[in-house]
Amino acid sequence: MYDEREDEFNEEIIQEETEEFTDSEESVESDETTGETSENEEEGGELPFAKAEVVRLMKQNLDKDKMIRERVKVEMNKFLGEVLVKVCEQLNEYPYTTIEYEMLKESIYPYQNIERINEEKKRILMHLHAIKADCDALSMDVKRTLKLKDVQEEEKDPAFMD
Repeated sequence: MYDEREDEFNEEIIQEETEEFTDSEESVESDETTGETSENEEEGGELPFAKAEVVRLMKQNLDKDKMIRERVKVEMNKFLGEVLVKVCEQLNEYPYTTIEYEMLKESIYPYQNIERINEEKKRILMHLHAIKADCDALSMDVKRTLKLKDVQEEEKDPAFMD
């Protein structure tokens, strides 16, 4: 009977040591500095989403050899929470009490189509530069060809200069 109790006691000690070792390995793996987790908990408060779910999704979309620092996990969680808040603010602008799918689609459009929006921005800027170049060329033509001898011409036309 004494041997059985001693064996149980030894097994419990071994199990506790194994759990402590596993916990310490996980904390070293998740962040390499031991103080980083407590700093984030103190300054960040509660996170908007379950941390494990955010980390799982990040790992799903990153290369297998990538390691994610604890601060990155926390900041990604906060960022996703901020995006949710902005989308909800836009949804609140609708006068209706029920939020429909079309409203959601309209609210998340900028986040889902950022590449297309940036391409459109570049296209518009290029077009505006072309229009400006045409205006400059027309201004030079007007100054060169339509001079009046009686009127003193201004050297610089402020309407067409940078």
